[in-house]
Amino acid sequence: MRDDIDVLVHEVGTRDGLQAIDTIFSTEGKMAWIKREAEAGVPQIQVGSFVPPKLLPQMADSGEIVKQSIQIPGLTVSALAPNLKGAENGMAAGAHQIGVVMSVSEAHNMSNVRRTTQDSLDDFARIVEFRDTHPEYKDVCLSGGMATAFGCTISGAVPLPEVMRVAEGLLERGADRLSVADTVGYANPGQVKELFDELYRTVGSDIAIGAHFHDTRGLGLANAFAALEAGVRELDSSLGGLGGCPYAPGASGNIVTEDLVFMLESMGMRTGVDLDGLLEAREIMERQLKDEPVHGTFAKAGLPLGFKYASAA
Repeated sequence: MRDDIDVLVHEVGTRDGLQAIDTIFSTEGKMAWIKREAEAGVPQIQVGSFVPPKLLPQMADSGEIVKQSIQIPGLTVSALAPNLKGAENGMAAGAHQIGVVMSVSEAHNMSNVRRTTQDSLDDFARIVEFRDTHPEYKDVCLSGGMATAFGCTISGAVPLPEVMRVAEGLLERGADRLSVADTVGYANPGQVKELFDELYRTVGSDIAIGAHFHDTRGLGLANAFAALEAGVRELDSSLGGLGGCPYAPGASGNIVTEDLVFMLESMGMRTGVDLDGLLEAREIMERQLKDEPVHGTFAKAGLPLGFKYASAA
């Protein structure tokens, strides 16, 4: 993470948001959004997903988006890949970070990718092997993603030891970082603090850990705060809360980038992100939407009188 920021805000709207809606953005439209967010100081953006276009036509141009995005100075470009083939394509396009996600919930993993969690762990090992045997990809960061870490719509509660088992399995297979996701919006702040406290006890503090929260029941920012209290310094968010939880129609999806940045800066934690620039990026995004809902309160209220950006770590 950069020395001049305290918390890394990882924009995922251009992947997680876009794949959850019907509107298909043009390549030019996506790039206008990505460039403006990068200009606003967002240090890392997940720009696409390497999945078959027939499954997610919204992501069909991910290769081209990655190739253009890596030309933006100072931007870390990340992408999602569900398997080895997707990871190969993401690396070939030039992504700096590849997120490989699997569900801690066995039932959810079988439903989502038709394989056991153990099978997904073994596939992750093959992805690491591919990266390590191709010198041109030696600098690619491989992030092990743990979906449904806080609960599952199929099997309900997810035992904490299972989360730790998957985390250790990913690290044993060569993960450079971990990402913990509240995929279906089940988490509460107490549960978040407990999980990350245990995760740091299990894997140590040297490994980078990110958190991905949904605001399905209005606890997104509260959960982000709980993660910060536990030591997490990398948080996913989506501009305008774009997207939504498919299991809660009408509810917002990821936590809103603008609201998250405002909260962090208000707390004295530097993000390096300019809020006015974010609102301009939001306007670019909204111009391309077709009756898709957006969320967030900062965009409505603006900055309070006397607001100052954080200036010290």
